[in-house]
Amino acid sequence: MSEKITNNFSLTIATVNGFGSQTANVTLLRALFKMGIPVSGKNLFPSNVQGLPTWYTIRLSRDGFTARRDETEIVVTLNPASFARDLAMVQPGGAFFYADDIKLPLERKDISAYPMPVKALARAADVSSNLRDYIANMVYVGVLAHILGIDMDKIKQALAFHFHGKEQPIASNFGVVQAAADWAKQNLTKTDPFWVEPMDKTDGLIMADGNTAAAIGSVYGGVQFVGWYPITPASTLAESLNVYLPMLRKKDGKQTYAVLQAEDELAAIGMTVGAGWSGLRAMTSTSGPGISLMAEYTGLAYYAEVPIVIWNVQRVGPSTGLPTRTAQGDLTETYFLSHGDKQYVILLPGSVNECFEFGWKALDLAERLQTPVFVLSDLDLGMNQWMTEPFKYPDMPIDRGKVLWEADLERTNGVWARYKDVDGDGIPWRTVPGNMHPASAWFGRGTGHDENARYTENSREWEKNMARLKKKYDTARRLVPAPVIEASADAEVGIIAYGSTGPAVEEARVLLEQAGGPKTAFLRLRALPCSQEVGEFVQKYERIYVVEANRDGQMRQILSAALPDQASKLRSACHSDGLPLTAKWVKDSILSQEVK
Repeated sequence: MSEKITNNFSLTIATVNGFGSQTANVTLLRALFKMGIPVSGKNLFPSNVQGLPTWYTIRLSRDGFTARRDETEIVVTLNPASFARDLAMVQPGGAFFYADDIKLPLERKDISAYPMPVKALARAADVSSNLRDYIANMVYVGVLAHILGIDMDKIKQALAFHFHGKEQPIASNFGVVQAAADWAKQNLTKTDPFWVEPMDKTDGLIMADGNTAAAIGSVYGGVQFVGWYPITPASTLAESLNVYLPMLRKKDGKQTYAVLQAEDELAAIGMTVGAGWSGLRAMTSTSGPGISLMAEYTGLAYYAEVPIVIWNVQRVGPSTGLPTRTAQGDLTETYFLSHGDKQYVILLPGSVNECFEFGWKALDLAERLQTPVFVLSDLDLGMNQWMTEPFKYPDMPIDRGKVLWEADLERTNGVWARYKDVDGDGIPWRTVPGNMHPASAWFGRGTGHDENARYTENSREWEKNMARLKKKYDTARRLVPAPVIEASADAEVGIIAYGSTGPAVEEARVLLEQAGGPKTAFLRLRALPCSQEVGEFVQKYERIYVVEANRDGQMRQILSAALPDQASKLRSACHSDGLPLTAKWVKDSILSQEVK
């Protein structure tokens, strides 16, 4: 056995989609997390319901890195269809665990191989026959627990969390885990160097996925209406709202919200715009194909100045693309969505905690600016489990923006204009239905209107209104979340990234320094339009690498247009294969351009 490797490797589990492996995989992830080991989990699953190969990778990093790695040292396979591929995936010196009923050649001599009696132990389990294929996944949990040294108590705690404390499923699943661990102790001799040991680096943290975090953040932000239509990978956001709203948003036993599953995305956005116009805090969630269908309604909301929030949990496109793969390919689609001149506010969460934060902050911004606000997440951030700080209830009151209530109209003697800029920030005052003052009413329309909301096709009025809307967008630069900047005085080049690429960039900066590459400064962009800090960052460095998970360098295009005098500094480090970016790829991409 070679030198011991502790808490610093990747483990990939290969199974068949639709047969319950996710429960076993997340149990392993949570057990390791409960041992205090920094971990991250990436689920690679097909877009069918059942029967095709699926892979789940757990990364353990004693240094706390959470980005996907290119290499995997330990592979577990229960799937004959992917056996050869899974075997080839194992790094030299690694370990290969496989179901012993797979009778395929195993010719590699540079790895440790461990057969597992998966079917035999599943048959011996005290469960009904129709559950055996599902509970069989717990066999590899038990074998791995013994070989790697995973704490069995932590596995039981993870099962209790997953099954919400229900004794029967906890006992059934843990029984198989224990039986498999006992079998491994009696029949397997450890020959690989990989171990896990307790740490304290997850103290005070929780595990959550971005979609759930976004849902809870929206609840805390006072969301009142949700119109949605199912689409991968956004569905679990609305589904989580259906879990948490009934728990947290009732008054006198009655619901204080409405969640409507529409017949399609057009209906979902139409309902959302109507709810936003009526004064409700309204939102919808979708992915790229749904955004395409929402274009005209979003343009209406922009021009009529209706506050709404649209979550886009991105996947790989165009068309229906790869529904269960991740990307950042909807940025320009969203930025330029709809027809005519318009500019949208876009929030770019880079962590699960920011998904929570932007859940409530997007609702505030939409009402403050009276405009559609997009939040661009992606499948990796939205559907995978991440370590995160616990969510904190917003420490500020809900910001409803410039709303005139009855008392306000009394003070002005009912004199006001719906689309007039009285404060110099481009944002007008509004009233909402239900205001009982006789002067509160106004007619909302998507056609040309003057500052009193009266229909007009007068060219001067049109230009005046559009200029005000542009001023409002400039005001948004001061209101959107500022970028996060990490820089030292001796940094030579800059890196700009956003969203789920952040963890890969953070690790890549370490790898670049280890490889003798340039010292880097890092700006993680959190919103569009760009704030002043972005321009100052770009101006400071001779070369700026814009890292993103798409083919065409969409953020670089947007930044080049926003900062035309600095565009020659911007270089693309973009890649889209449906998988999260790795630190090694980011490092190699930057180094290859540095030597040119």
